[in-house]
Amino acid sequence: MEETKKPVVGQPAEVKVAPEAKAPIAAGVATHVVPGHVNGNPSYEPHGSQSASRPGDRKGAGGHQSRPGERRGGRGGFRRDEDEYQDRVVDINRICRVEMGGKHVRFDALVVIGDGKGHYGFALCKSGEVPDAIKKSLAAAKKELFTLHIAKGNTLSHEVMGTFADTKVFLKPAPAGTGIIAGGAVRAILELAGIKNVYSKVYGSRTPINVIRATHAGLQSMKEYEKIMILRGLKTPEEIKALHPSPKAPAPAQAPVQASVQAPAHVVAQPVVSAVKPVAPVEKPVAKAVEAAKPQGDK
Repeated sequence: MEETKKPVVGQPAEVKVAPEAKAPIAAGVATHVVPGHVNGNPSYEPHGSQSASRPGDRKGAGGHQSRPGERRGGRGGFRRDEDEYQDRVVDINRICRVEMGGKHVRFDALVVIGDGKGHYGFALCKSGEVPDAIKKSLAAAKKELFTLHIAKGNTLSHEVMGTFADTKVFLKPAPAGTGIIAGGAVRAILELAGIKNVYSKVYGSRTPINVIRATHAGLQSMKEYEKIMILRGLKTPEEIKALHPSPKAPAPAQAPVQASVQAPAHVVAQPVVSAVKPVAPVEKPVAKAVEAAKPQGDK
């Protein structure tokens, strides 16, 4: 038998509320769930909503939530230095070295950079991953840059033959509108250096790094017109400097000269009166004593 609790005097009796009966949900009928009122939890929000919290979110200034990628980098936010050099990956090679413990696999990346204004560079670096090898090559190429003289018409000054190991690269200037008649590594280094019209031909080994070094040797062996004229003795350095005068430095600013104002003709010039008063001659006391000692009859 169930024991019935007797109500205590002075305390309200417990009131039992019958649970609400839930209506059965028909099959195939979609139900709309209002966020914030699921399972009696007012702070519940379904995953994927705009206001739902995500792993890694943090509350920033003002109480609003922001992702780590939206943070500001100190004063003025993130600053990116615009890189004026363009880069191009010429070749990526897989390197495998057999050791006692197994095979050691790495990758090397051949990268060429240039600004299109006569400056270029190249480098070949290795790493365990391809992105790391490219990054190392870019950093190494920027440390050592070379200069190339671009002739009129965005071409070379004269024909040249570059040689490295068993590779030979022939370069020849071309008229405007010809374009770069080259391929592979030669095209990469000429385009990024700023050459737009040129003929080229590769002889011997076609290994990318050897082609790059042979092209670089040919570009660095080119001569300029002024240097050739001086070497042949046809012109002196003074004559070369006269052909290309340096811009003159601006003259220092001088104080403005005040123009003298002339008086009109009808105005009579007045004499200038000096402000200094003339000093009276000082009489000597000896002369006065002599005049006083003279007899009055001698006058």
